[in-house]
Amino acid sequence: MSQSDLFALDEKVAVVPGGSGAIGSALAAGLAAAGARVAIVGRDQIRAEAALEGVRLAGSDGIAVAADVTNPDDAQRAVDDTVAHFGRVDIVVNAVGGGAGKVLFDAEEYPVAEWDWIYELNVRSAVLPTQAAVRQMIRGGRGGRVVNISSVRGQLGIDAGYSAYVAAKGAIDSLTRQWATEWAKHGITVNAISPTFVDTPQVAMLLGDPAFKAGVVARIPIGRVGETADLLGAVLLFCSDASSFITGQILTIDGGLTATQ
Repeated sequence: MSQSDLFALDEKVAVVPGGSGAIGSALAAGLAAAGARVAIVGRDQIRAEAALEGVRLAGSDGIAVAADVTNPDDAQRAVDDTVAHFGRVDIVVNAVGGGAGKVLFDAEEYPVAEWDWIYELNVRSAVLPTQAAVRQMIRGGRGGRVVNISSVRGQLGIDAGYSAYVAAKGAIDSLTRQWATEWAKHGITVNAISPTFVDTPQVAMLLGDPAFKAGVVARIPIGRVGETADLLGAVLLFCSDASSFITGQILTIDGGLTATQ
């Protein structure tokens, strides 16, 4: 294999739960530009169709699937629709998640309903579509790639009411290692990226506070928050043949934040 082929995803089929969001749509377009055919999965059909335009502009084929991947039937249907259209599944990039800044409570008072919502949004949303896709990968016998999106909060605590989110992302880190261990025998690798704040509409309210943003940036040696484009290189690595001997790893993308902790 030539070096130019290492990161190529020609003929691969990627499922991107959360592909209609800011991060997911950017990653889906990047996968398409590398040659993958992409299934955009999102709760809202109109938003999923809008994200699909990025896949088409990148010169690839795709479908938009309206599904709530925290629901087992929806998660299975999203994978079934992908296989019905493309005949296979090779890659899953789990881009559903977030919610941290919306439900901040002291750890000793954290409400059960909000805790459950954060876990559903960040853990269940990855577990169900991944299980459905990996069952298909195992049947196909061609191996596969699973990429989770974690957070530096899976590694670092913060005195700001984030206990549910920190626990959820810690669970994603642990599942990444566990799935890698179990599915290696099927030729399936499982890795995660672990970014710090990424400038998206989901965190616009937090980063719109100048004092808050200045505090965040002050802790990042590179001197800025992340952009969606900063995540693409690592995701392409983990989805491609360039990472065929890498599994169970969490790659931190944080401008040096965790290096200072």
